[in-house]
This record gives sequence, C-alpha cells and structure tokens, in this order.
Amino acid sequence: MTYTQSDLPKLGSPAERALAGAGITRLVQLTEMSEKELLRLHGVGQHAIKALRLALQARGLSFRAE
Repeated sequence: MTYTQSDLPKLGSPAERALAGAGITRLVQLTEMSEKELLRLHGVGQHAIKALRLALQARGLSFRAE
C-alpha cells in the first residue's frame, strides 16, 4: 500500500474534518465538485473555499462548473 500525502492547503479544523469525512484527500478531487457542493459540507465556509480556490488556481485547476 502506498501512502500519498495530501496536497490540500492548511484549513481550519472543521473544514479539514468535513473534507476528510467526504473522502477528499487530494486537491485534484476538488475538480469534480462545485463550490456550491463543497459549501453544503458542514464545516466548509467561504474562507475554506477561497483557500482551496487559490490552491487549485496555483496548479492550473478549478472547481467543477455549476
């Protein structure tokens, strides 16, 4: 079994728990979700969305379109 370190940016604990609970451990997984879908996760707010958006943009990626 190979362990791959998460490349998600540092977020607040509630947002990190929400993403982990949804099985999101890699930044690329966010390209399959819209911002609206992520905001439905308890613990994910606008601050987390902004940090995730910036991390995606830095890698030439984005959230899925609505």
